[in-house]
Amino acid sequence: MKIISWNVNGVRAIVKKGFFDNLEKLNADIVCLQETKAQEDQVMEALFGCGYDIVAYSAEKKGYSSTAILTKGMNPISIVKGLGKPEHDSEGRVITAEFDDFYVVTAYVPNSKAGLLRLPYRKEWDADLLAHCNALQQKKPVVLNGDMNVCHQEIDLARPKSNYNKSPGYTQVEIDGMTNFIKAGFKDSFREFYPDEVKYSWWSFRGGAREKNIGWRLDYMLVSESLMPKVKDSFILNDFLGSDHCPVGIELS
Repeated sequence: MKIISWNVNGVRAIVKKGFFDNLEKLNADIVCLQETKAQEDQVMEALFGCGYDIVAYSAEKKGYSSTAILTKGMNPISIVKGLGKPEHDSEGRVITAEFDDFYVVTAYVPNSKAGLLRLPYRKEWDADLLAHCNALQQKKPVVLNGDMNVCHQEIDLARPKSNYNKSPGYTQVEIDGMTNFIKAGFKDSFREFYPDEVKYSWWSFRGGAREKNIGWRLDYMLVSESLMPKVKDSFILNDFLGSDHCPVGIELS
């Protein structure tokens, strides 16, 4: 089984850039999308004919945030949208899908914004997402994936020193937030397989950052420790284009 996560930076935009062909190449059983930037009916229309069953969760604000889960050959037992907290659930950022052997939670974690204006909210959001995943983990293992909007270690971004505690995604508050997931038994699956590999999943559109590989690893597949023995590989697919992010994923035995 293959599970993919991809921040598509606009589902309607990426469909015009060969997304259906990429879906076929990815050949995944579950595809989780973040930042679809579309209402649910627009997601359904954009992805009509893609070969997957679709669950979409949209922000109240049109053209903003939003997530989706695509499945092929395996229907979720249940779907929960949001974290159950009104202060978080207007932006369409979290979908939880229950399957026979595990939960899949896809998340588009809020960016702390320029000037770190949203950092206090981000700290609260991380804690509530962790509480949600911990509650699920009491029942069965969890695959938490998505754009987590943080680089956990220096190796995860090209220019750590100039960004530390200055740029959203690499502050100590955000780093500690990710550390809390690790302490709670969620394994950073890519680092479990490739502890020393330099690989990024997001690049700025400015200054030819992708061509120069001046990037950030913002996208994760976090896996409950009890499920890790079934993970055959974890990967970052830099060659897939169409967004400022690339897909990440795991393969399960």
